[in-house]
Amino acid sequence: MAEVSSATLDLHAGGLASELRALAPHVVVHTSGPFQGQQYLVAMACIAAGAHYIDLADGREFVSGIGCLDSEASAASLAVISGASSVPALSSTVADHLAQGFGQVETIDIGISPGNRTDRGLSTVQAILSYCGKPLPVAGTAPAAFGWSGSRRHTYPAPVGSRLLSPCDVPDLVLLAARYAGNPAVGFGAGLELSLLHRGMNAMAMLTRFGIVPDWSVHANALKRVADWTRNLGSDAGAMHVSLTGKTAQGVKGTRTWHLVATAGDGPYVPTLAAAALVRKLHQGDTSLVGARPCIGLLSLDDFARESEGLRIDMAEGTR
Repeated sequence: MAEVSSATLDLHAGGLASELRALAPHVVVHTSGPFQGQQYLVAMACIAAGAHYIDLADGREFVSGIGCLDSEASAASLAVISGASSVPALSSTVADHLAQGFGQVETIDIGISPGNRTDRGLSTVQAILSYCGKPLPVAGTAPAAFGWSGSRRHTYPAPVGSRLLSPCDVPDLVLLAARYAGNPAVGFGAGLELSLLHRGMNAMAMLTRFGIVPDWSVHANALKRVADWTRNLGSDAGAMHVSLTGKTAQGVKGTRTWHLVATAGDGPYVPTLAAAALVRKLHQGDTSLVGARPCIGLLSLDDFARESEGLRIDMAEGTR
């Protein structure tokens, strides 16, 4: 039987590296967001303490910039991996899988829509609000977009069905286009199950674009309380998709789409699967993970399937 113990650490206080040395962890999984605006204090403390580091960050600048610690991590023979979450870890793994056989990739479309009854932490709300109404980076040949401005629909397998999606800021927007021949247009959309809440985010984005509310994240506590009033509405079913279009070396164009559907309230486990798979690999002594990098190209779909065993999480691919 496994033993569980706890310790309280303040990542903003001095002496974090010393505290980690005393605890002597083999791997530290950093889940304390929001990561937007964070520095690499935990990662640097892990390197100083001789511990591998993994985080569940989805902040674009945070994840894409983790390579600045590569020389220190490599010298210490440690893995420092950022973005071991739904994006970019799972999304990029799926994109790699779908891109097989294509000599050129033209578009990559990613979307996530959680069920309204699943838990939403304050840090997640803060992260979402931080880019509401603000310009997003242009990914490949994609058109300009603003966070939560405009909506489209995507139909997921039952029981999820049709959901609204709006543009959001994720690491994939700056990491994926350069990964494939063709400089594909990369887009990411997030959705709220309840149309009323989703349209409310669209309206909030418009207020920011008009300069009326510069930053919605400062109102995260109040807005989370408002959203929590609707917790008994909707469902506990969430979904994710990655759709990729490309051409084979013979010029044959095709579209491939992968869907994930999580039911029974198991959607919040999806962002943890990549970290669990990486911890397993480190436990097995996988030295290929040494160095500091975003979590791209490190895992396979089989790794995610293994970690999702026993959960109501189904994944399937389609082609047309």
